[in-house]
Amino acid sequence: MNSMYEVIMDLPLFQGVSRDKVSELIEKTRFHFLKYKEGEVIAEAGDLCQHIRFIISGSVRLEFSSINKSVTLSEVLYSPNVIGADYLFGRDTIYPFTAYSASDCGILQIEKSDYIRILQSDKVFLFNLLNTLSRNSQKSVQGILALSTGSLAERLAFFIVSLTQRGGKEIKLAYVQKDLCTLLGVQRSSLISTLTSLKVSGTIEFTQSEILVKDRELMFEILHSPED
Repeated sequence: MNSMYEVIMDLPLFQGVSRDKVSELIEKTRFHFLKYKEGEVIAEAGDLCQHIRFIISGSVRLEFSSINKSVTLSEVLYSPNVIGADYLFGRDTIYPFTAYSASDCGILQIEKSDYIRILQSDKVFLFNLLNTLSRNSQKSVQGILALSTGSLAERLAFFIVSLTQRGGKEIKLAYVQKDLCTLLGVQRSSLISTLTSLKVSGTIEFTQSEILVKDRELMFEILHSPED
């Protein structure tokens, strides 16, 4: 009981809840503990989000791809973390990414109906979820403005930051160069110039087909820095 309690208390969306409440949940809620080998699919793009999934051990890679697969953005989430909480409720409840086990990992899976009962059982659960959803929605405001008036660096930062989570690691953007230029609405020379500048600042490393984000916080700051 103590071991399961400690696992649950360490998870996002459960923090700040009393020990008695968690003990009650353990007795009344169907917690499914699943194990995945490295490379196995946990959730696929296009699947309906019918469960909330927490990473309790190991790591998971989330991969977003364009329709023709020519531009792919991926990130790695380490335990403890939550996968796609944004898509459990609302108008769009379809996963936009495929989740793979980046290493052997453990997943705690809770059915949507059971999680709704958890939210109703204590306001702390509800506040945790609202904070997560608000944080994820607010991060896009500056980026939306950057789409029309911002620099190329701001547009690229918006693309990466809006599709990745705080705490995401090993963020990679794999691309066919001409398709990335089309996506961002720029010429190849402008793309290379911007990528070179971002490399000098320590934000990224890049090749002709891949961008590795070294520091997501620096990428995030690009959207919130004052104009020169």
